[in-house]
Amino acid sequence: MDVVNPATGETVETYETDSSAEVEAKLDRATDAFETWRDRPLREREELLARAGEVLRENKHEYAETMTEEMGKPISQSIGEVEKCAWVCDHYAEHASAYLEPDGHPSPPGTRVKTVYDPLGPVLAVMPWNFPLWQVFRFAAPYLVAGNVGLLKHASNVPGSALAIEEVFREAGFPEGVFQTLLIPSSAVEDVLVDHRVRAATLTGSGPAGRAVASTAGDNLKKTVLELGGSDPFVVLDDADIEAAVETGTWARNLNGGQSCIAAKRFIVHTDVYDAFVDRFVSEVEALVVGDPTDEDTDVGPQARAGLMTELHEQVEASVEAGATVLTGGEPLDGDGAFYPPTVLADVPEGCPADTEETFGPVASVYEVDDEAAAIEKANDTEFGLGASVWTEDRHRGEAIARRIDAGCVYVNELVKSDPRVPFGGIKESGYGRELSEPGIKEFVNRKTVWVN
Repeated sequence: MDVVNPATGETVETYETDSSAEVEAKLDRATDAFETWRDRPLREREELLARAGEVLRENKHEYAETMTEEMGKPISQSIGEVEKCAWVCDHYAEHASAYLEPDGHPSPPGTRVKTVYDPLGPVLAVMPWNFPLWQVFRFAAPYLVAGNVGLLKHASNVPGSALAIEEVFREAGFPEGVFQTLLIPSSAVEDVLVDHRVRAATLTGSGPAGRAVASTAGDNLKKTVLELGGSDPFVVLDDADIEAAVETGTWARNLNGGQSCIAAKRFIVHTDVYDAFVDRFVSEVEALVVGDPTDEDTDVGPQARAGLMTELHEQVEASVEAGATVLTGGEPLDGDGAFYPPTVLADVPEGCPADTEETFGPVASVYEVDDEAAAIEKANDTEFGLGASVWTEDRHRGEAIARRIDAGCVYVNELVKSDPRVPFGGIKESGYGRELSEPGIKEFVNRKTVWVN
């Protein structure tokens, strides 16, 4: 696995993939580790997870630099990502006991009936490159503290980040085999997934990858959670605070170089405020600093790989050919590295790539609608259903509209985000299952009924 710095195009590190024998050994270690880890008192597992949070904070600059070098995330955002990973460790270290408390049920006199939550075993996680640490800790913190063990198949362009995560758990004192990284290509995932030692799988990634994992897991009757793509609407109504909507919308579209499933992608704006919003939005987008991701003043770094930038530009070109208007950006930047400028498209025709596909980079599509009903219709006019954002000064109106938008989460006067305290996940082509909060920790447990006479 060659690590290519997307800011320079230079190969900075090469990692050897695991051999078949090494994968076999790791699967055996996971199985052995589970037998003792599952019986470890929950309070001890919580304490180890809290220690993992401390390790993350102690080494946050080192881990942040690894992410930035591997996939181009601006260093300030990389540091923030490490801190968020520590937060999710803190959250489950504090709340896992409450989340996993057995639930009692009505029963005949003299009997006790309850549901207990037992771990399943080794869980395979197939994770993407865009948030190299956060995507992993989002599953690892709840699943490990619940008593499962983890096997990580990370994206091939971030092996250093994958090994850094393994290091975090090792330094925190987790027993050998409780969390392991598999340095394998995507072509080897199916063999691992069908192995009898693997009991469940979670994937964050593309629709085709999700379908492949779900199909294989289904054939083998294994539980899955899928978090797939998104084309999130950002709805700006006629009574919205335009300044706040512009400021947040600019960040919501361009955070992490626009490479986020829950980034705002389709800006649906009421005609009464359309011109004011678009003028300010374009100005804010043009003010973003694009450049060296190791510079703390940089807002937008390179795309994670040159090929990804090429695909993004092809989507823009096809949309323009179909009739879309480029208000700013729209062309790769000259020089080394995979730099694509923050871009705004207006007059986006129905059916073009910027309208129907997920643009996984800093490209915003802006639409003008006549009323609230049209805004809701356009928001739901997508195969995806991950997140949505609604902007209005009337909170009751915002909540009512949120209930009518087909998405796993809707935020009113806020950008869409994942937060350890609330469930996260999508519907339709954006996947199924939930991560985080109490539902997240209970996805991969055996909800066992225990009846005692």
